[in-house]
Amino acid sequence: MIYYIADCHFYHNALNEKMDKRGFKSTEEMNEYMIKRWNDKVTRADTVIILGDLSLGKVDQTNELIHKLKGKLCLITGNHDKYITSPDFDKDRFEWIDNYREITDSQKKAICCHYPIPFYDGQYRKRHNGDPKTYMLYGHVHNTRDEDLMKKIIELIGSTPYYPIGSEHESTIPCNMINCFCMRSDYTPLTLSEWIKLS
Repeated sequence: MIYYIADCHFYHNALNEKMDKRGFKSTEEMNEYMIKRWNDKVTRADTVIILGDLSLGKVDQTNELIHKLKGKLCLITGNHDKYITSPDFDKDRFEWIDNYREITDSQKKAICCHYPIPFYDGQYRKRHNGDPKTYMLYGHVHNTRDEDLMKKIIELIGSTPYYPIGSEHESTIPCNMINCFCMRSDYTPLTLSEWIKLS
């Protein structure tokens, strides 16, 4: 099984009172809760694609963290993942680390990037029944005004008419983007199908 999650921000205590207002009493309580939610869902055989900003801890703290998390870890780097440049960082715990990755998941294409991309590869592709073939999975914007703006952009794109190639019938531009922000799933990594249903 492949799971996705974004912006966990382990060790980032400020998010309990500012921006996210997560409401945990301490960093330790937040970390423990997120680790439990992760490990209750993920098995060691599963793959988890982290869409950036996993940890704001020091490299030794982050190394300890990644060995507590179940699954085969893959990392899309976010703007806060500073630990990856340290020579002491345990990169071997990860299957791969990349800034951008396109993968096939359940016969769908998943565009994985920390930052939202409103015009992504494969955006216009649909199945014969009209279902999308491609989804753009992102993080970075949490649940802020930037995400509110992103929703407006998605709505604008999705209501813009166009004529598909070879068709005489007007359609609207597909825009299947999903913010995999961890708070939306109660800090639990979800499958692509689960994120689609949640969205």
